Amino acid sequence: MSTTGEPAAAVSRQERKQRTRQALLDAALELLAERGFASLSLREVAKHAGIVPTAFYRHFSSMEELGIALVEETTRTLRGMLRADRTEPGSYEGMIRASVRTLHRQVRANEDHFRFVTRERYAGTGPVSRAIAVELRMFAGDLAVDLARFDYLRAWPTEDLQLLADLIVTAMIATVVDLLETRPGDSAADERTVSAAEKRLRMILVGVPQWRPPSRST
Repeated sequence: MSTTGEPAAAVSRQERKQRTRQALLDAALELLAERGFASLSLREVAKHAGIVPTAFYRHFSSMEELGIALVEETTRTLRGMLRADRTEPGSYEGMIRASVRTLHRQVRANEDHFRFVTRERYAGTGPVSRAIAVELRMFAGDLAVDLARFDYLRAWPTEDLQLLADLIVTAMIATVVDLLETRPGDSAADERTVSAAEKRLRMILVGVPQWRPPSRST
């Protein structure tokens, strides 16, 4: 018996299933290095992962479900880390610097994931591209909630906070693209990209204290 009360064989089966599932995700990412998701076949992914095609269905109901899992794998950790960077909003500068540096680390640690997401966001279709759109809306929604904690933003209407969050998310996507286009190992270029990203966000936020929502006629 295992320490959790489950039979050792059951734990082993669960671990093997999780390893095979991850192998399918990793195989798909490797095959997607230079191509779009729509060109990928179930048989290719299964072969690359070293399993028979019929075993694929023990882990995913379709290629679309696998693609959505890749999207979630890319964004879940980053969302949590960026929220943690905003837990103590002492200043815009602190939030900007922490968020951009976190984004940089995550992109560099998971380049294949981010390359897949950015490619499918702009060129993909179907459930995978819709999943990316949902994840980006969730990023912006989290950010809008956190921005409302700043003194200057507490009186802003929800719609305006959401627009500001959308602008920031769009700017950070541009930073991801810039990092992916930078020559690998060029730390000086990376630092220029990070500095430009921080400046871009400062430019977006510089007018925030002066912004007043237009009055609505009654």
